[in-house]
Amino acid sequence: MQKITSLPADDALPGWYHTSPSRPPRPAHVGQKHARWAIVGAGLTGLAAARQMAIHFPDDEIVLIEAQEVGYGPAGRNAGFAIDVPHDIGARDYIGDVKTARLILQLNTLGQNYLRAIVQEHGIECQMSESGKYQAAVGEQGVAILEAYRRGLEKIGRETQMITGKDLPDHIGTRYYKQALYIPGTILLQPSALVKGLANNLPSNVTLYEYTPITAINYGDKVTLVHDKGSITADKLILANNAFAAHFGFLRGRLLPTFLYGSLTRPLTADEQTRLGGKPVWGVIPAHPFGSTVRRTVDNRILVRNSFSFHPDGRPREHHLKNFIANHRKSFERRFPTLDQVDFAYSWSGAICLSENHEGFFGQLAPNVYGALCCNGLGITRGTATGKLLADMIAGERNELIDFLVASPGPNKTPPEPFLSIGVNSVLKWGQYRAGSEV
Repeated sequence: MQKITSLPADDALPGWYHTSPSRPPRPAHVGQKHARWAIVGAGLTGLAAARQMAIHFPDDEIVLIEAQEVGYGPAGRNAGFAIDVPHDIGARDYIGDVKTARLILQLNTLGQNYLRAIVQEHGIECQMSESGKYQAAVGEQGVAILEAYRRGLEKIGRETQMITGKDLPDHIGTRYYKQALYIPGTILLQPSALVKGLANNLPSNVTLYEYTPITAINYGDKVTLVHDKGSITADKLILANNAFAAHFGFLRGRLLPTFLYGSLTRPLTADEQTRLGGKPVWGVIPAHPFGSTVRRTVDNRILVRNSFSFHPDGRPREHHLKNFIANHRKSFERRFPTLDQVDFAYSWSGAICLSENHEGFFGQLAPNVYGALCCNGLGITRGTATGKLLADMIAGERNELIDFLVASPGPNKTPPEPFLSIGVNSVLKWGQYRAGSEV
Protein backbone atom coordinates (compact mmCIF):
# COMPACT_ATOMS: atom_id res chain seq x y z
CA MET A 1 0.00 0.00 0.00
CA GLN A 2 1.50 3.32 -1.11
CA LYS A 3 0.59 6.45 0.81
CA ILE A 4 -0.25 9.63 -1.11
CA THR A 5 2.12 12.25 0.27
CA SER A 6 0.43 15.43 -0.97
CA LEU A 7 -3.19 16.42 -1.56
CA PRO A 8 -4.71 19.44 -3.35
CA ALA A 9 -5.23 22.51 -1.17
CA ASP A 10 -6.21 25.44 -3.40
CA ASP A 11 -6.88 28.91 -2.00
CA ALA A 12 -10.36 30.22 -1.31
CA LEU A 13 -11.13 33.02 -3.78
CA PRO A 14 -10.98 31.70 -7.35
CA GLY A 15 -12.97 34.36 -9.21
CA TRP A 16 -14.27 32.10 -11.95
CA TYR A 17 -15.68 29.65 -9.40
CA HIS A 18 -17.48 32.31 -7.37
CA THR A 19 -18.94 34.12 -10.41
CA SER A 20 -20.16 30.96 -12.19
CA PRO A 21 -23.54 29.30 -11.65
CA SER A 22 -23.59 27.38 -8.39
CA ARG A 23 -24.26 23.66 -8.36
CA PRO A 24 -24.72 21.12 -5.57
CA PRO A 25 -21.56 18.98 -5.51
CA ARG A 26 -21.97 15.23 -5.81
CA PRO A 27 -21.59 13.38 -2.49
CA ALA A 28 -18.25 12.01 -1.37
CA HIS A 29 -17.76 8.26 -1.53
CA VAL A 30 -18.39 6.28 1.64
CA GLY A 31 -17.78 2.56 2.18
CA GLN A 32 -16.36 -0.01 -0.23
CA LYS A 33 -17.00 -0.13 -3.94
CA HIS A 34 -15.85 -2.10 -6.98
CA ALA A 35 -15.98 -0.85 -10.57
CA ARG A 36 -14.34 -1.85 -13.80
CA TRP A 37 -13.03 1.66 -14.47
CA ALA A 38 -11.88 4.44 -12.12
CA ILE A 39 -10.58 7.88 -13.08
CA VAL A 40 -8.77 10.15 -10.62
CA GLY A 41 -9.15 13.87 -11.35
CA ALA A 42 -12.35 15.57 -12.53
CA GLY A 43 -10.72 18.42 -14.42
CA LEU A 44 -11.00 18.80 -18.16
CA THR A 45 -8.95 15.68 -18.94
CA GLY A 46 -10.81 13.48 -16.47
CA LEU A 47 -14.23 14.75 -17.52
CA ALA A 48 -13.45 14.09 -21.19
CA ALA A 49 -12.04 10.63 -20.42
CA ALA A 50 -15.08 9.72 -18.31
CA ARG A 51 -17.52 10.86 -20.97
CA GLN A 52 -15.75 8.96 -23.73
CA MET A 53 -15.27 5.81 -21.64
CA ALA A 54 -19.00 5.86 -20.89
CA ILE A 55 -19.72 5.95 -24.61
CA HIS A 56 -17.33 3.10 -25.38
CA PHE A 57 -18.47 0.95 -22.45
CA PRO A 58 -22.17 1.73 -21.98
CA ASP A 59 -22.77 -1.33 -19.80
CA ASP A 60 -19.97 -0.48 -17.34
CA GLU A 61 -19.98 1.99 -14.48
CA ILE A 62 -17.26 4.62 -14.80
CA VAL A 63 -16.20 6.02 -11.42
CA LEU A 64 -14.80 9.57 -11.51
CA ILE A 65 -13.09 10.77 -8.33
CA GLU A 66 -12.34 14.40 -7.44
CA ALA A 67 -10.40 15.49 -4.34
CA GLN A 68 -12.05 18.90 -4.09
CA GLU A 69 -15.17 20.23 -5.84
CA VAL A 70 -15.50 20.29 -9.62
CA GLY A 71 -14.71 23.78 -10.90
CA TYR A 72 -12.77 24.78 -7.79
CA GLY A 73 -9.39 23.31 -8.72
CA PRO A 74 -6.94 24.10 -11.53
CA ALA A 75 -9.43 23.45 -14.37
CA GLY A 76 -11.53 26.34 -13.05
CA ARG A 77 -8.60 28.67 -12.35
CA ASN A 78 -6.98 29.18 -15.76
CA ALA A 79 -7.42 32.23 -18.01
CA GLY A 80 -10.21 30.71 -20.09
CA PHE A 81 -8.44 30.55 -23.48
CA ALA A 82 -9.28 27.45 -25.54
CA ILE A 83 -6.40 27.85 -28.00
CA ASP A 84 -6.11 26.00 -31.28
CA VAL A 85 -2.79 27.17 -32.77
CA PRO A 86 0.57 25.75 -31.67
CA HIS A 87 3.10 28.04 -29.97
CA ASP A 88 6.54 26.43 -29.60
CA ILE A 89 8.59 28.95 -27.62
CA GLY A 90 11.73 26.94 -28.38
CA ALA A 91 11.47 27.56 -32.15
CA ARG A 92 12.54 30.74 -33.92
CA ASP A 93 9.19 31.14 -35.62
CA TYR A 94 7.28 29.66 -32.63
CA ILE A 95 6.06 26.87 -34.92
CA GLY A 96 9.09 24.61 -35.46
CA ASP A 97 8.57 21.42 -37.43
CA VAL A 98 5.61 22.03 -39.71
CA LYS A 99 4.33 18.45 -39.67
CA THR A 100 4.34 18.41 -35.87
CA ALA A 101 2.72 21.85 -35.74
CA ARG A 102 -0.10 20.69 -37.98
CA LEU A 103 -0.72 17.67 -35.77
CA ILE A 104 -0.83 19.91 -32.69
CA LEU A 105 -3.28 22.21 -34.48
CA GLN A 106 -5.41 19.16 -35.30
CA LEU A 107 -5.21 17.95 -31.70
CA ASN A 108 -6.20 21.32 -30.23
CA THR A 109 -9.01 21.72 -32.76
CA LEU A 110 -10.33 18.30 -31.74
CA GLY A 111 -10.48 19.51 -28.14
CA GLN A 112 -12.30 22.68 -29.17
CA ASN A 113 -14.84 20.84 -31.30
CA TYR A 114 -15.49 18.25 -28.59
CA LEU A 115 -16.22 20.96 -26.02
CA ARG A 116 -18.24 23.08 -28.42
CA ALA A 117 -20.53 20.17 -29.26
CA ILE A 118 -21.17 19.31 -25.59
CA VAL A 119 -21.80 22.94 -24.63
CA GLN A 120 -24.30 23.33 -27.45
CA GLU A 121 -26.02 19.98 -26.83
CA HIS A 122 -26.59 20.61 -23.12
CA GLY A 123 -26.96 24.40 -23.16
CA ILE A 124 -24.04 24.92 -20.77
CA GLU A 125 -23.81 28.60 -19.79
CA CYS A 126 -20.06 29.22 -19.79
CA GLN A 127 -19.72 32.51 -21.72
CA MET A 128 -18.30 30.68 -24.73
CA SER A 129 -17.23 33.24 -27.33
CA GLU A 130 -15.53 32.67 -30.71
CA SER A 131 -13.41 35.78 -30.17
CA GLY A 132 -9.92 34.75 -31.23
CA LYS A 133 -6.94 36.12 -29.32
CA TYR A 134 -4.59 39.08 -29.50
CA GLN A 135 -0.88 38.34 -29.06
CA ALA A 136 0.30 41.78 -27.92
CA ALA A 137 3.71 43.41 -27.54
CA VAL A 138 4.80 46.46 -25.57
CA GLY A 139 8.34 46.92 -26.93
CA GLU A 140 10.41 46.24 -30.04
CA GLN A 141 11.57 42.84 -28.81
CA GLY A 142 7.97 41.77 -28.45
CA VAL A 143 7.10 43.11 -31.90
CA ALA A 144 9.88 40.96 -33.38
CA ILE A 145 8.33 37.93 -31.65
CA LEU A 146 4.96 38.77 -33.22
CA GLU A 147 6.46 39.07 -36.68
CA ALA A 148 8.23 35.73 -36.31
CA TYR A 149 5.06 34.08 -35.07
CA ARG A 150 3.04 35.53 -37.95
CA ARG A 151 5.48 34.01 -40.45
CA GLY A 152 5.35 30.69 -38.64
CA LEU A 153 1.55 30.59 -38.67
CA GLU A 154 1.57 31.26 -42.39
CA LYS A 155 3.47 28.00 -42.86
CA ILE A 156 0.53 26.04 -41.47
CA GLY A 157 -2.06 28.05 -43.38
CA ARG A 158 -3.37 30.23 -40.55
CA GLU A 159 -4.38 33.77 -41.45
CA THR A 160 -3.62 36.54 -38.97
CA GLN A 161 -4.00 40.31 -38.77
CA MET A 162 -1.26 42.64 -37.49
CA ILE A 163 -2.74 45.63 -35.69
CA THR A 164 -0.76 48.78 -34.95
CA GLY A 165 -0.82 50.48 -31.58
CA LYS A 166 -2.91 53.44 -32.72
CA ASP A 167 -5.71 51.09 -33.80
CA LEU A 168 -5.64 48.83 -30.74
CA PRO A 169 -7.95 50.95 -28.51
CA ASP A 170 -10.79 50.15 -30.92
CA HIS A 171 -10.12 46.47 -30.25
CA ILE A 172 -9.05 46.15 -26.60
CA GLY A 173 -9.63 49.59 -25.10
CA THR A 174 -6.02 50.38 -24.20
CA ARG A 175 -3.10 52.26 -25.77
CA TYR A 176 -0.53 50.39 -23.73
CA TYR A 177 0.63 48.02 -26.45
CA LYS A 178 2.82 48.91 -29.41
CA GLN A 179 1.42 46.19 -31.69
CA ALA A 180 -0.74 43.07 -31.62
CA LEU A 181 -1.19 40.01 -33.78
CA TYR A 182 -4.84 39.02 -33.99
CA ILE A 183 -5.25 35.26 -34.42
CA PRO A 184 -8.76 33.95 -35.10
CA GLY A 185 -9.73 30.52 -33.80
CA THR A 186 -9.28 30.82 -30.03
CA ILE A 187 -12.44 30.37 -27.96
CA LEU A 188 -12.81 32.45 -24.81
CA LEU A 189 -14.91 31.05 -21.97
CA GLN A 190 -15.58 30.97 -18.25
CA PRO A 191 -13.53 27.92 -17.20
CA SER A 192 -15.21 27.09 -13.91
CA ALA A 193 -18.66 27.39 -15.46
CA LEU A 194 -17.50 25.07 -18.24
CA VAL A 195 -16.28 22.27 -15.98
CA LYS A 196 -19.29 22.58 -13.68
CA GLY A 197 -21.54 22.25 -16.71
CA LEU A 198 -19.60 19.26 -18.04
CA ALA A 199 -19.91 17.55 -14.64
CA ASN A 200 -23.64 18.23 -14.48
CA ASN A 201 -24.19 16.56 -17.85
CA LEU A 202 -22.11 13.39 -17.66
CA PRO A 203 -23.54 10.17 -19.14
CA SER A 204 -25.75 8.18 -16.79
CA ASN A 205 -23.18 5.40 -16.33
CA VAL A 206 -20.60 7.82 -14.87
CA THR A 207 -20.62 8.07 -11.07
CA LEU A 208 -18.88 11.22 -9.83
CA TYR A 209 -17.58 11.47 -6.27
CA GLU A 210 -16.43 14.89 -5.11
CA TYR A 211 -14.56 15.73 -1.89
CA THR A 212 -12.94 12.29 -2.03
CA PRO A 213 -9.17 12.78 -1.80
CA ILE A 214 -7.25 9.54 -2.23
CA THR A 215 -4.83 8.99 0.66
CA ALA A 216 -3.30 5.63 -0.32
CA ILE A 217 -3.23 3.27 -3.27
CA ASN A 218 -2.46 -0.39 -3.83
CA TYR A 219 -1.43 -1.63 -7.28
CA GLY A 220 -1.87 -5.25 -8.31
CA ASP A 221 -4.25 -7.38 -10.35
CA LYS A 222 -6.73 -4.69 -9.41
CA VAL A 223 -6.14 -1.14 -8.14
CA THR A 224 -7.47 -0.15 -4.74
CA LEU A 225 -7.89 3.55 -3.98
CA VAL A 226 -8.16 4.31 -0.27
CA HIS A 227 -9.68 7.43 1.27
CA ASP A 228 -10.68 8.46 4.78
CA LYS A 229 -14.20 7.01 4.52
CA GLY A 230 -13.59 3.82 2.58
CA SER A 231 -12.06 2.48 -0.61
CA ILE A 232 -12.75 2.00 -4.31
CA THR A 233 -11.36 -1.04 -6.13
CA ALA A 234 -11.11 -0.88 -9.92
CA ASP A 235 -9.99 -3.27 -12.62
CA LYS A 236 -8.37 -0.37 -14.49
CA LEU A 237 -7.28 3.10 -13.39
CA ILE A 238 -6.90 6.30 -15.41
CA LEU A 239 -4.87 9.11 -13.88
CA ALA A 240 -5.95 12.58 -14.99
CA ASN A 241 -4.50 14.49 -12.06
CA ASN A 242 -1.47 16.10 -13.72
CA ALA A 243 1.42 16.78 -11.33
CA PHE A 244 -0.24 14.81 -8.52
CA ALA A 245 0.44 11.68 -10.58
CA ALA A 246 3.95 11.83 -9.12
CA HIS A 247 2.46 11.23 -5.65
CA PHE A 248 0.70 8.17 -7.08
CA GLY A 249 4.12 6.79 -8.02
CA PHE A 250 4.46 7.83 -11.67
CA LEU A 251 6.69 10.32 -13.54
CA ARG A 252 8.51 11.26 -10.35
CA GLY A 253 11.10 13.94 -10.94
CA ARG A 254 9.58 14.78 -14.34
CA LEU A 255 6.57 17.01 -13.61
CA LEU A 256 6.80 20.67 -12.66
CA PRO A 257 3.74 21.99 -10.77
CA THR A 258 3.92 25.72 -11.46
CA PHE A 259 1.50 28.34 -10.19
CA LEU A 260 0.20 31.42 -11.96
CA TYR A 261 -1.83 34.10 -10.23
CA GLY A 262 -4.97 35.89 -11.40
CA SER A 263 -7.21 38.73 -10.29
CA LEU A 264 -10.71 39.55 -11.53
CA THR A 265 -12.39 42.93 -11.12
CA ARG A 266 -15.92 43.70 -10.11
CA PRO A 267 -18.24 44.30 -13.11
CA LEU A 268 -17.58 47.61 -14.85
CA THR A 269 -20.33 50.22 -14.65
CA ALA A 270 -21.93 51.54 -17.85
CA ASP A 271 -19.81 54.69 -17.58
CA GLU A 272 -16.61 52.65 -17.10
CA GLN A 273 -17.46 50.52 -20.10
CA THR A 274 -17.84 53.65 -22.20
CA ARG A 275 -14.51 55.02 -20.99
CA LEU A 276 -12.82 51.72 -21.74
CA GLY A 277 -14.21 51.34 -25.26
CA GLY A 278 -13.07 48.55 -27.54
CA LYS A 279 -14.86 45.30 -28.21
CA PRO A 280 -17.18 43.84 -25.58
CA VAL A 281 -15.19 40.57 -25.31
CA TRP A 282 -11.49 40.06 -25.97
CA GLY A 283 -8.40 38.28 -24.71
CA VAL A 284 -4.73 39.31 -24.82
CA ILE A 285 -1.80 36.91 -24.57
CA PRO A 286 1.61 38.55 -24.00
CA ALA A 287 4.31 38.36 -26.67
CA HIS A 288 6.77 37.46 -23.90
CA PRO A 289 5.76 34.21 -22.14
CA PHE A 290 6.29 35.78 -18.71
CA GLY A 291 4.09 38.82 -19.43
CA SER A 292 0.49 39.48 -18.43
CA THR A 293 -2.57 37.77 -19.84
CA VAL A 294 -5.54 40.14 -19.87
CA ARG A 295 -9.21 39.56 -20.67
CA ARG A 296 -12.49 41.45 -20.87
CA THR A 297 -15.28 39.01 -20.06
CA VAL A 298 -18.88 38.69 -21.20
CA ASP A 299 -20.02 40.02 -17.81
CA ASN A 300 -17.77 43.10 -18.15
CA ARG A 301 -15.00 42.20 -15.76
CA ILE A 302 -11.27 42.54 -16.43
CA LEU A 303 -8.93 39.63 -15.71
CA VAL A 304 -5.20 40.13 -15.12
CA ARG A 305 -3.02 37.05 -14.83
CA ASN A 306 0.74 37.08 -14.21
CA SER A 307 3.52 36.10 -11.79
CA PHE A 308 4.83 32.55 -11.25
CA SER A 309 6.05 30.27 -8.50
CA PHE A 310 7.07 26.60 -8.37
CA HIS A 311 6.07 24.19 -5.59
CA PRO A 312 6.96 20.52 -6.02
CA ASP A 313 4.22 19.37 -3.64
CA GLY A 314 1.57 20.89 -5.94
CA ARG A 315 0.20 23.15 -3.19
CA PRO A 316 0.20 26.98 -3.38
CA ARG A 317 1.62 29.32 -0.74
CA GLU A 318 -0.55 32.10 0.68
CA HIS A 319 2.28 34.63 0.94
CA HIS A 320 2.96 34.41 -2.81
CA LEU A 321 -0.64 35.30 -3.60
CA LYS A 322 -0.56 38.29 -1.24
CA ASN A 323 2.66 39.55 -2.82
CA PHE A 324 1.55 39.06 -6.41
CA ILE A 325 -1.76 40.94 -6.06
CA ALA A 326 0.38 44.11 -6.08
CA ASN A 327 1.79 43.03 -9.45
CA HIS A 328 -1.75 42.63 -10.78
CA ARG A 329 -2.66 46.12 -9.60
CA LYS A 330 0.34 47.68 -11.34
CA SER A 331 -0.35 45.77 -14.54
CA PHE A 332 -3.99 46.83 -14.51
CA GLU A 333 -3.24 50.52 -13.91
CA ARG A 334 -0.62 50.62 -16.67
CA ARG A 335 -3.14 49.37 -19.18
CA PHE A 336 -6.29 51.05 -17.93
CA PRO A 337 -5.43 54.39 -16.27
CA THR A 338 -8.99 55.65 -16.74
CA LEU A 339 -10.30 52.78 -14.58
CA ASP A 340 -8.27 53.58 -11.47
CA GLN A 341 -11.36 53.24 -9.23
CA VAL A 342 -12.06 49.68 -10.34
CA ASP A 343 -11.07 47.19 -7.64
CA PHE A 344 -10.32 43.50 -7.82
CA ALA A 345 -13.12 41.38 -6.40
CA TYR A 346 -11.18 38.09 -6.44
CA SER A 347 -7.55 36.97 -6.52
CA TRP A 348 -6.26 33.40 -6.64
CA SER A 349 -3.53 31.00 -7.64
CA GLY A 350 -3.89 28.24 -10.20
CA ALA A 351 -1.58 25.33 -10.99
CA ILE A 352 -0.39 24.27 -14.41
CA CYS A 353 1.68 21.16 -15.01
CA LEU A 354 4.84 21.76 -17.05
CA SER A 355 7.73 19.63 -18.16
CA GLU A 356 11.29 20.70 -18.96
CA ASN A 357 11.00 19.55 -22.59
CA HIS A 358 7.36 20.68 -23.04
CA GLU A 359 6.19 17.09 -23.57
CA GLY A 360 3.23 15.47 -21.84
CA PHE A 361 2.53 11.84 -21.03
CA PHE A 362 -0.11 9.79 -22.85
CA GLY A 363 -0.68 6.06 -22.65
CA GLN A 364 -0.07 3.17 -20.26
CA LEU A 365 1.84 3.88 -17.06
CA ALA A 366 1.82 0.35 -15.61
CA PRO A 367 -0.29 -2.79 -15.80
CA ASN A 368 -3.93 -1.69 -15.36
CA VAL A 369 -2.92 1.99 -15.10
CA TYR A 370 -3.21 4.64 -17.83
CA GLY A 371 -2.63 8.38 -17.85
CA ALA A 372 -3.09 11.59 -19.81
CA LEU A 373 -0.90 14.04 -17.93
CA CYS A 374 0.98 17.35 -18.20
CA CYS A 375 -0.69 19.71 -20.68
CA ASN A 376 2.04 22.38 -20.45
CA GLY A 377 -0.42 25.25 -20.08
CA LEU A 378 -3.00 24.14 -22.66
CA GLY A 379 -5.38 22.39 -20.31
CA ILE A 380 -8.66 23.37 -21.96
CA THR A 381 -7.96 22.11 -25.47
CA ARG A 382 -5.12 19.63 -25.02
CA GLY A 383 -6.47 18.25 -21.75
CA THR A 384 -9.87 17.68 -23.31
CA ALA A 385 -8.41 16.13 -26.47
CA THR A 386 -6.01 13.80 -24.67
CA GLY A 387 -8.70 12.67 -22.21
CA LYS A 388 -10.99 11.75 -25.09
CA LEU A 389 -8.24 10.09 -27.12
CA LEU A 390 -6.96 8.07 -24.16
CA ALA A 391 -10.44 6.58 -23.75
CA ASP A 392 -10.52 5.86 -27.49
CA MET A 393 -7.14 4.13 -27.27
CA ILE A 394 -8.19 2.00 -24.29
CA ALA A 395 -11.26 0.99 -26.29
CA GLY A 396 -8.99 -0.28 -29.08
CA GLU A 397 -9.02 2.63 -31.51
CA ARG A 398 -5.91 3.92 -33.27
CA ASN A 399 -5.53 6.99 -35.47
CA GLU A 400 -2.93 9.56 -36.46
CA LEU A 401 -3.38 11.67 -33.33
CA ILE A 402 -3.24 8.71 -30.93
CA ASP A 403 -0.08 7.48 -32.67
CA PHE A 404 1.39 10.98 -32.40
CA LEU A 405 0.70 11.15 -28.66
CA VAL A 406 1.96 7.63 -27.94
CA ALA A 407 5.20 8.39 -29.81
CA SER A 408 6.03 11.30 -27.50
CA PRO A 409 9.18 10.74 -25.40
CA GLY A 410 7.28 12.08 -22.40
CA PRO A 411 8.51 14.56 -19.80
CA ASN A 412 12.27 14.80 -19.20
CA LYS A 413 13.93 13.81 -15.97
CA THR A 414 14.75 16.85 -13.80
CA PRO A 415 17.48 17.40 -11.16
CA PRO A 416 16.81 16.27 -7.57
CA GLU A 417 15.77 18.57 -4.76
CA PRO A 418 16.79 21.08 -3.53
CA PHE A 419 18.49 21.90 -6.84
CA LEU A 420 15.22 21.58 -8.77
CA SER A 421 13.30 24.17 -6.74
CA ILE A 422 16.25 26.55 -6.66
CA GLY A 423 16.74 26.25 -10.40
CA VAL A 424 13.09 26.49 -11.47
CA ASN A 425 12.28 29.44 -9.21
CA SER A 426 15.42 31.23 -10.43
CA VAL A 427 14.34 30.73 -14.04
CA LEU A 428 10.85 32.02 -13.21
CA LYS A 429 12.19 35.12 -11.47
CA TRP A 430 14.63 35.85 -14.30
CA GLY A 431 11.90 35.38 -16.89
CA GLN A 432 9.57 37.78 -15.11
CA TYR A 433 12.38 40.31 -14.83
CA ARG A 434 13.19 40.05 -18.54
CA ALA A 435 9.52 40.45 -19.45
CA GLY A 436 9.78 44.02 -18.12
CA SER A 437 6.88 46.18 -19.27
CA GLU A 438 5.11 43.14 -20.76
CA VAL A 439 4.05 42.23 -17.19
